[in-house]
Amino acid sequence: MTRVLLIAAALLALLPAGIATGGAETLIAAMSSHQIQITSNYTGSQLTVFGLVERDGRSVSRGDPHDIVVTVRGPRRMLLVRKKERLGPIWVNGTQRRFPDNPVFLFVASNRPISEMMSEDTARRDRVGLVNAERTEQAWFNDSTTTLFRESLVRIMQGKGLYAYEERGVTFLSNALFSAPIDVPAIAPTGSYTVDVVLYAGGVPLARQQTNFEVIKTGTEQRLASGAYDWAWLYGLATILLALFLGWGSSVVFRRD
Repeated sequence: MTRVLLIAAALLALLPAGIATGGAETLIAAMSSHQIQITSNYTGSQLTVFGLVERDGRSVSRGDPHDIVVTVRGPRRMLLVRKKERLGPIWVNGTQRRFPDNPVFLFVASNRPISEMMSEDTARRDRVGLVNAERTEQAWFNDSTTTLFRESLVRIMQGKGLYAYEERGVTFLSNALFSAPIDVPAIAPTGSYTVDVVLYAGGVPLARQQTNFEVIKTGTEQRLASGAYDWAWLYGLATILLALFLGWGSSVVFRRD
């Protein structure tokens, strides 16, 4: 525990003061690392968010307990959800909904269940939680079908390991210092990730801080990816020649006399 506190203190000492959104609290946040490098033996990684709650340079004391919600969003893509419908003896793709500019990776962590921090209406309004994080302003006017598709999207992405919610994923190491581990699976896409850290008390946001990290390919993986993108025709030709060579080599090795 002492080692964790020392690491957190060293990281936080390098940062400027956080952004307060009303009230006297100041929130400071830092990442254990701002880059994840994908190599040939990459099986996923874990980063840690460290944070500190201060008021005029001192730890804060309130009647309502402090709550922290950490939301991590990955690269954004167009996501499509289709509903399977029965047509006679077979199942076919029926109604569908598109979710443009939606994060492929979404992770939410809090120090206790969000339902204990605030009401369900407040969570929807402030877009707190896994289902609400990407809820648009027009979501209040969406029909029940769109809501069902959004919930299905979250469930599908959870099954893939790309969406997750840890209701006790934030740990207060002291009255003011907290940490939250972020598990990034091997299938998480490359790109930039944003980390939003929000301080609450009594369901009211008091301060907010944003940081980020990126997932990149390095070594042979990066060279192959760059080559496939910059020299697509040459990469395709090399792939065809390699397949022909391996096919010929296999026929020679396993040829029956």
